[in-house]
Amino acid sequence: MRDNAMPRYEPLVRDLLRQSGITLGGPAPHDLHVHDSRFYERVVAEGSLGLGESYMDGWWSCGQLDEFFCRLLRAQVESRIRLPWRQVLAAGVARVLNRQSSRRASQVATVHYDLGAEFFEAIMDPRMAYSCGYWKDAHTLAEAQEAKLDLTCRKLRLTSGDRTLDIGSGWGSFVSFAAERYGCATVGVTISAPQADYSRRRCDGLPVTIVRADYRKITLRDHGQFDKVVSIGMFEHVGPKNYRTFMKVVDRVLADDGLFLLHTIGDNLSRMRCDPWLDKYIFPNGVAPSVRQIARAIDGLFVMEDWHNFGPDYYTTLMAWCENLRKNFPAVSLDLPVPRDRFFRMWEYFFTSFAAAFKTRQLQLWQIVMSKGTIPAYASIR
Repeated sequence: MRDNAMPRYEPLVRDLLRQSGITLGGPAPHDLHVHDSRFYERVVAEGSLGLGESYMDGWWSCGQLDEFFCRLLRAQVESRIRLPWRQVLAAGVARVLNRQSSRRASQVATVHYDLGAEFFEAIMDPRMAYSCGYWKDAHTLAEAQEAKLDLTCRKLRLTSGDRTLDIGSGWGSFVSFAAERYGCATVGVTISAPQADYSRRRCDGLPVTIVRADYRKITLRDHGQFDKVVSIGMFEHVGPKNYRTFMKVVDRVLADDGLFLLHTIGDNLSRMRCDPWLDKYIFPNGVAPSVRQIARAIDGLFVMEDWHNFGPDYYTTLMAWCENLRKNFPAVSLDLPVPRDRFFRMWEYFFTSFAAAFKTRQLQLWQIVMSKGTIPAYASIR
């Protein structure tokens, strides 16, 4: 502390934490320890954005971040604090503007995915699957990601004769797995140049084509028709104003007797934008869809054949990534625009706060299988 006077907002923050089962300066792993008295005013004035930025700045610490966030979320602390006017204004703007337009679509790649493969190799499994693993029978991150990829293929009823499209193919985990294990020809589409380059090297010798493009550029004329379409962990970047457009793209390129699997984070509420800290530092313009938003987007286009929720598995996945971050980050060589310790705390905050949202069931993870309604009855696979 800078002086002996109690900071103006300390009693308010202390009381809010107490209502969440958190003691300011307490001995429990989930208790919060303040290292800079400016923290109190900042978190009251700026809400979740101030909480995240002050952690990045080293103004506070906690022994077990994920449990700290779980307690805040269960107590619904944010609902007890008046939102800063900037966040209210931003929410209003998001309802009017298309924050995920073609012009803005590459922002998330620039901020997040274009960090390069070395960083993601340090935190992910060998297949570089940057989405929720399936932990039903898995004991390691690698096993969980292999299980997720195989589950996806089996839900799509993949065969060696299929031509498959992966919208948002990332680092090539699905396209390479489908080609290697199921022998089908795959086309992967990503907006990120580093991801496209990495995937092409990884898939050399496989029947895989990687296209760098916005999903709105996928056309029947340029890319042909596909027996199966999959999108894993990309729909969160599409945005509510574009959900219908996305579904129409899939409808145009999917064969009449084909299957489409959407793997996406899901929200319990219909929103137009995500948490302001997450929006600023991790996923610019990102937002998770709700059941209602997805239903409206597929209305009249697809039959919903199966809806599988394994959201709690994302807690385990994110904490595995966080463990790898803590273990491997010191050896990672990165040219960063911010100090390494601030960058590290940003990602630690992301993984643990996001994990808590899944553990407390604020967020879900859905795999939704859809058809055009011309196939025989679909049997759910788990």
